[in-house]
Amino acid sequence: MATVDVMMPVRNGLPFLPEAVDSIRNQTFSDWRLLVLDHGSSDGSLEFARHCAESDQRISVSSHPEAAGIAELRNIGLAKCDCHILMLQDADDVSFPNRMETVISAFQHSPELLVLGGEAEVINPEGRRIGYLAAPREVAAVAAASFFYFPIVHPAAAANFADLMHLDAAYGKDIMYAVPPSESVRVGTLAEDYILFGQLALLGPCANLPLPLIRYRRHPESTGVRSPRDQIGQALKISRFLAKSFCLKNGLEPFDPGPFCNHADHVFDFGARDYSEQFQVMAAALRRGLGPCQALERELAFREILATRERGAMTMRFLRFLLAYGASGMERRTVRNWLLKDLRQGKYVYRPREAAA
Repeated sequence: MATVDVMMPVRNGLPFLPEAVDSIRNQTFSDWRLLVLDHGSSDGSLEFARHCAESDQRISVSSHPEAAGIAELRNIGLAKCDCHILMLQDADDVSFPNRMETVISAFQHSPELLVLGGEAEVINPEGRRIGYLAAPREVAAVAAASFFYFPIVHPAAAANFADLMHLDAAYGKDIMYAVPPSESVRVGTLAEDYILFGQLALLGPCANLPLPLIRYRRHPESTGVRSPRDQIGQALKISRFLAKSFCLKNGLEPFDPGPFCNHADHVFDFGARDYSEQFQVMAAALRRGLGPCQALERELAFREILATRERGAMTMRFLRFLLAYGASGMERRTVRNWLLKDLRQGKYVYRPREAAA
């Protein structure tokens, strides 16, 4: 059993796979195993990974072209893991050399944690930095945010593997078992990471380190680039599933997080100008279910900005929020995307089908 198993799915990952693999081989911590899960590559990725495995026994390669989707591929990988800490990385991203050492130290300091993520530098295909992905840090902040967006940078995440198995954790399926089977959600691809880690954030303590652990690459073949609208629609469906499961599990009045979501910095438009009543129901449920805490109040203060779609009122609420809490880049972009929606022809506004009907 290795201390760390790194799960790395790949499908036609060249030319980025060599740098991704090298970033694991160059870790300052050496007791690891890299599980490369090939999903029917035809560009030489499988052959390259096997060549790496020939020179480093810590690298294990398996091919699963039959996997129905990325969720099934990742679940195959989970079944192969045998470790203390599961670490995730995509085949186009790069881990910083001290990532494992940093994460192991953090788990030793906070052994109660179920999941530990971090932040990320965003790079382009050539490896040049083009942005930064921040994340909520405290356990309460991650749990509160999970209803509205994915608060964990998935390829920067690590988890206590024994606790994952105790929860019967798997990608793409319901592990809270609160809603009737007929109302449950299964995800084969597009946001399969969100449905798992969104549930984990409500089932156990999940946090993020306040520093970058990976270099996160954006390129034309990234899922979020190829299918942005489909992915956002899937994320909305998952947000609603998380809210329904949370309310049923805790005996709370149900609420719809939809109008208050900001997946990928989008504002969700259901055709109303005021969502104040929906906000009050949601705020009461979250305060009862999560308990009073500063992180939740900050999250609710931002969501209340989105409860109005009148430009003047939204601007005033945002300015009050800014004075009280400051604002992240994501929060600034979200508000700006609504206020400037006409100039941008609604590019960052998502109107679900039920709103258009």
